[in-house]
Amino acid sequence: MKKHPYITGFITGALFAASAVTIGAAARDFMQEQRNIDIAIEFYDLLLNQKDWDAAQQYMGSRYIQHNPNAPDGFEGIKAHIDMLRRDFPQNRGEIKHIFSNDDLVALHIHNKRSPELRGNAVVDMFRIEDGKVVEHWDVVQAIPEKPLNDNTMF
Repeated sequence: MKKHPYITGFITGALFAASAVTIGAAARDFMQEQRNIDIAIEFYDLLLNQKDWDAAQQYMGSRYIQHNPNAPDGFEGIKAHIDMLRRDFPQNRGEIKHIFSNDDLVALHIHNKRSPELRGNAVVDMFRIEDGKVVEHWDVVQAIPEKPLNDNTMF
């Protein structure tokens, strides 16, 4: 098989660039990142899909820092949110579409619907995991429009 010089040069350049980046940055622990992903997924499902505050607490650290400006900080704020979902939106469900991780941060890209007949929202929930526990949360919520200006999906 004939080697193409562009491909060989590309591979050599990519390997060199990857090794240069690794030398200058701390090595990523992909096994720990996978454990963090598993924790974030289980926490999200228990808390927001099953609305099971008691079960979700096993994944929560000694503090819960909330960055959503419309939500109270701490455990009381997230518990009140779950109580509201259980009472007002018992069919609330989020389907995880994409997952991203880097070190102690895990981002879940979610299609959330308060009830099945709604278009819902595109949500990015980001969690910081410390010692196997969720200690911090950020989110970005965008309503799914009835008539988007393009044919691309939000997922």
